[in-house]
Amino acid sequence: MGVLDFIKGQVLEIIEWTDDSRDTLSFRFPDDDKEIKNGAQLIVRDSQMVQFVAAGQFADLFGPGKHTLKTENIPILSRILGWKYGFESPFKCDVYYLNTRIFTGNKWGTANPVMMRDADFGLVRLRAFGTYDFRIVDPPKFLREVAGTDQNFRLDEFEGTMRSRIVSVFTEALATAKVPALDIATRYSELGDALLPIVNPIMQGKYGLEITSFVVENVSVPPEVEQAIDKRSGMAAVGNLNDYVKFQMASGMGQGGGSVAAAPAEMAIGFAMAQQMAQGLANPAAGAPVATPSATPTLDVLTPEQAAQALGVSAEDVIAAIEKGELKGRKIGNAYRIARASLDEYLRGA
Repeated sequence: MGVLDFIKGQVLEIIEWTDDSRDTLSFRFPDDDKEIKNGAQLIVRDSQMVQFVAAGQFADLFGPGKHTLKTENIPILSRILGWKYGFESPFKCDVYYLNTRIFTGNKWGTANPVMMRDADFGLVRLRAFGTYDFRIVDPPKFLREVAGTDQNFRLDEFEGTMRSRIVSVFTEALATAKVPALDIATRYSELGDALLPIVNPIMQGKYGLEITSFVVENVSVPPEVEQAIDKRSGMAAVGNLNDYVKFQMASGMGQGGGSVAAAPAEMAIGFAMAQQMAQGLANPAAGAPVATPSATPTLDVLTPEQAAQALGVSAEDVIAAIEKGELKGRKIGNAYRIARASLDEYLRGA
């Protein structure tokens, strides 16, 4: 091997990187302790940027294209290395390729429930998950804060940090938006769009990254809140006591005729029929025969257990409603009694 061949083998004349991994964020070009030749060709492909680092300082940044490394093309590097009048000999410098394409379909999710104050349910625990897309927009900051001097920095090395940051900002955005828990399911797209202006200043300022798309796929509430929502939906289906009794009766029949669940509904229907008969006796139609009063006494009051069965809740819930003043009731001795008319008013929201 001649001297010229030896010298040629110790310098880099062409610098390029072809990414075939699809998950590499940054790649430090392996120089094998070689120096870069004056006039060497730097090839930067689409969706790539190249950052030069010399003497621990960030130097020139190159976008896509073919670049000839001469003094006029690397002014920052020339200043760092003290080239006042140009250079002729090879030089040492770290070359970092950064992948600037959009990395899509990254998953995020709440490892633990997020506490949220809701107008309907008070404090609610929410779980959420979805996907996001991002890309590198500030190579020096990304190298300094994230990749460092890693030879080959891949997506999975940064995935955990990104997920925790996304969840933190999602929680803040959800609190700021003040979206009711009952409405979140219909506003996933709105939440995702509202999150971008909040998360991007944080991600760019800290990591040199931009979130290009944020998708909320699901937000779930605890089982007990789901049950409360189901009960509220059932109550919304009735407008008065008679309709509600029919609803309860149908539910009891679905569990088998004559079951315990059907008993309160049947009792309420009997009460409603007795009440209608009493009204007919008090205001007989003209020319209509007057019915003979029944000897069977009319049921005017209910125990908390009977009211609870009719409402499909626990007796403790009924007593709590009485103590809060939401449901009218009277305490006789150690027990509460609820007038049927009071229960009717409660169901109508009067």
